Amino acid sequence: MNGFDLKAQGWDENPVHLERSTAIAQAMIQALPLSPSMKALEFGAGTGILSFLLEDYVQEIVLVDTSIEMLKVCSQKMEQRNSRKLKTLAINLEDTTYTGEHVDLIFSQMALHHVKNIQAILQHFSSILNPGGYLVIADLYPEDGTFHSSAEEIHLGFEPRQLAKLMSNCGINYLSDNKVFSIKRNNEDSTKEFPVFLLIAQK
Repeated sequence: MNGFDLKAQGWDENPVHLERSTAIAQAMIQALPLSPSMKALEFGAGTGILSFLLEDYVQEIVLVDTSIEMLKVCSQKMEQRNSRKLKTLAINLEDTTYTGEHVDLIFSQMALHHVKNIQAILQHFSSILNPGGYLVIADLYPEDGTFHSSAEEIHLGFEPRQLAKLMSNCGINYLSDNKVFSIKRNNEDSTKEFPVFLLIAQK
């Protein structure tokens, strides 16, 4: 089991996860030409909170994650809600080639900073996207390392424009970026905020 497997059962109990996903979903609905013909893939989908918010706007979404336990929770919710547009796929796209259909939209929230080779995963995304397809990344702006308490190797956030340059190397062109949410963490004597950006690009 990985760390996310251990967190899976209680993941949806944290109200911040729904608040963040709701803000991201609303921004995506406003900024993108979502349509019932679009096929999408969520990278690092977890329990699927964001995909559930977007399922009525597209044809289907493949929810990809490496955490079996997260996807189990997601599948339980799909069954409870009779969700026909969503399907889960346990795969590590960092080292395994995606063999499903090409998609019109790839989106991800708070997952990219866990990826070791950013350029490689962006190239993989490009190979999965149809021409004209959109890549949407929601993640942390650069932070001081206090967002995660674990010792795992992660990126300490991203500058959206620098991330966009890496995308352009893969044939994915920058469209926009903006702050979409702020995660608040309380300690003994203060509250610290970690802003989240939404970056939109197109192949």
